[in-house]
Amino acid sequence: MTAQIAQLHELEETYKVREAEGLLDLYFYRKVGFRLAQFFARLGMSPVSVTLLGGVIGLIAGHLYYYRDLRFTFAGFALHILANAFDNADGQLARMTGKASREGRIIDSLVDHIVFGNIYLHLTLRCLAGGSSPAIWILAAAAALSHAVQGGAADYFRNGFLYFGYGRGRAQLDSSAHLQPEYRGLDWGREPWKKLMLGLCLNFTRQQEMLVPVVIRLRAAVDRQYPDEIPERLRAPYREWAVPMFKWCGLLMANTRMILLFFLLLMDQPAWFFWIELTVFNLLVVWLVVEQTKMSRSLLEMVLTPSGPGQNV
Repeated sequence: MTAQIAQLHELEETYKVREAEGLLDLYFYRKVGFRLAQFFARLGMSPVSVTLLGGVIGLIAGHLYYYRDLRFTFAGFALHILANAFDNADGQLARMTGKASREGRIIDSLVDHIVFGNIYLHLTLRCLAGGSSPAIWILAAAAALSHAVQGGAADYFRNGFLYFGYGRGRAQLDSSAHLQPEYRGLDWGREPWKKLMLGLCLNFTRQQEMLVPVVIRLRAAVDRQYPDEIPERLRAPYREWAVPMFKWCGLLMANTRMILLFFLLLMDQPAWFFWIELTVFNLLVVWLVVEQTKMSRSLLEMVLTPSGPGQNV
C-alpha cells in the first residue's frame, strides 16, 4: 500500500496541476505517459529524444490519413494516440528527471506544429484525390494558420492560469520583455543554436502576447508588487475566475482535434475538419480572449488599488 501511495504521489508530481489537465489526459495519457517516462528514464533517454521519436510516429500517422481505406485510418489513429502519449511522456520525463528546459519546450512546440502541418498536407492531398477543387489549398492553409493561433492561445491561457493561479514555480509563462535582452546578448557566431531557439521562443511569445495585451501589464504589475511570491489573496480569485473558462480552453488542445478528425475521416469528410477549425474553434478563441481580458483587468485592478485584497500579504 505504501509503495502504491508513493507511486501515485510520483505520478502527481509529473502533472502541472489537475485543473490544467483534460479528462483524457488525467485518466489516460498522463498515466500512460508516466509509464513511458519511467521506461525512457531507465534507458537514459533525454526528453528531447522522446519528443523527436513521438514526432516521427506522428508524421507516419498523418501519412496514413491520406488513404481512404478504413484500415489505414484506424492504423493512423492508433499511431496518433501513441504520438500523443509520447508528447505527454517527454514533459513528464523532464519534470521527473529535473531536465525541463526552455529549449525542450521550443522543440516540443515545433514538433507539434510539424506533425499537424503534415496532417493538414495529407488531408488536402486526400481531398484533391477525391475530386475537390484546387481551392482546397486555400481552405487548408487558412485552417492551419487558425490552428497555430488557437494552439498558441491555449498554451498562453494555460500558462497564465498556472502563473497567476498557482505561482511562478508552476508556470512556463515567458515574457518578450524578459527574453529580448537575453536574445540580444547572444552571438550568432558563438551560440547559433541557442540564439535560434531563443529567437523562435521570442517570436512565439510576441504572437501570444498580442492576443491579450493586458496580461503583459498584469504580469508587470504583479512582478513589481510581489517579486518573491504571488500572494494567495490574488491567486485564489484568479483560480475561481479561470477554472470554468479553462474547461472550454481544453477544447483547443490536441486531444479534441484528434478525436474530431478521426470521426470525420470515418465519415470520409476531411474537408469538414478545415471548416470547423475556421468557424467553431476560432469563435471559441475569440470568446476566450474576451473572457481572459476581463479577468486580467479585474486582477490588475486588485493589484493596483491600494485598498484591494491583494495588497496586504
